[in-house]
Amino acid sequence: MKISFLGAAREVTGSCYVVETDGCRFLVDCGLFQGGRDAPRKNLGALAFDPASIDFVLVTHSHLDHCGLLPRLVAKGCRAPVYATKATADLMPVMLMDSAHIQEKEAAWSARHPQRGRPAFEALYGVADVEDLMRQVSGLPFDIEFSPHPDVHVRFRHAGHILGAAIIEVRVGEGRGERKLVFSGDLGQPMRPLMREAEVIESADVLLVESTYGNRLHKDADATAEELVAAIDETLHRKHGNLIVPAFALGRTQDLLAMLYDLAKARRVGDLHVFVDSPLAKAATDVTLAHVESLDPRTRPFIEAMRHRKLPFSLHFTESVEDSMAINMIRSGAIIIAASGMCDAGRIKHHLKYNLGRAECGILFTGFQAAGTLGRRIVDGARSVTLFGEPVPVKARVYTLGGLSAHADQAALLGWLRGFRKAPSRTFVVHGEESTALAFSAAITEQLGWNVTVPGPGETIAIAG
Repeated sequence: MKISFLGAAREVTGSCYVVETDGCRFLVDCGLFQGGRDAPRKNLGALAFDPASIDFVLVTHSHLDHCGLLPRLVAKGCRAPVYATKATADLMPVMLMDSAHIQEKEAAWSARHPQRGRPAFEALYGVADVEDLMRQVSGLPFDIEFSPHPDVHVRFRHAGHILGAAIIEVRVGEGRGERKLVFSGDLGQPMRPLMREAEVIESADVLLVESTYGNRLHKDADATAEELVAAIDETLHRKHGNLIVPAFALGRTQDLLAMLYDLAKARRVGDLHVFVDSPLAKAATDVTLAHVESLDPRTRPFIEAMRHRKLPFSLHFTESVEDSMAINMIRSGAIIIAASGMCDAGRIKHHLKYNLGRAECGILFTGFQAAGTLGRRIVDGARSVTLFGEPVPVKARVYTLGGLSAHADQAALLGWLRGFRKAPSRTFVVHGEESTALAFSAAITEQLGWNVTVPGPGETIAIAG
């Protein structure tokens, strides 16, 4: 058996692993590279294998860094079935259609406005490619074993990351033996506002575990709630500005709404006017409300309040460009949630343009900011950033809510690993920036005594029998 680490190896994005056995060749995830100047080049050069040779594809969840290149895979000749959980299968067209629309628009703009010395932007895929892909996708329940190939048996387990996110257990028969591979996907932090907690996996011969926050600890839920209350009070009620929240349309937006619901019900915040300025977030929220099987049962009051629009605060979902532009006229008292979560695209850039240079406003980051992104530059203390070709001073106060992260921190990751009855024969640390992945690998070795490898980008590793 061989595993090729074609993405999310010593970096966070571009998850893609090719597994080759005696009898089949399959793919786990096929994600976009995001953030930094090299991302377009990496995406164009990705899929450096024969897509037609893939027997089947397994998808951990619907974030673009895990599924965002699937339409390109199909366009390049992959006709294999694609398997995901039911919720992920419902979310994928929402996420991928949005991605395709953005790419097509950017390609059209680039063609109309050529820049000397820079190649025209090339769309990785279009809407038609997403439609072709979805005809190959099957959505399956959690915890039900299925066989995508005579030699392979698969089970999706709850990962606690976002709606539909799965840990994937794969049993592969080779010769007279059988080996079990476990792909953690992205694991959620315990006690999140909406999601169930990651399920315990007791055994694996080969394990791939994420390490996004493998070198740090998140604040607990109570401390995170205090930080959110303080950011709202300081920005809206003391300084009379707006609170701008760059948030991933899927996962973080819904978590934040659930958190605001709990705080408003407890009367810890009041007189809130919340705008979710993202058609994608609206669609993702609708899918979330339809899949309560993936959610913590304790969230049922919030789900019912959302369904019947009986919330303890004012909530507006905007879809049209005109509605989005109207929000820019609001000078104070608004919480504006918009994508993208790393500030590199989408409507959030417009809201930053109108609010980032105002000292009375606040920018609230709720998730990971990859190296090279606009969000990372702001979090790292940039005094000025460029938006739409013009410099914008950073005068707004910057807040970060690390405790709302959809990714498990080091303690939670190690806690999940301790659920294994014995150490896997091989453990690979993936999906983390290089320094983080190496630090987490060292922590596993020191605290658990396991044999751990941090694979490099593009590396292929043979797994001994």
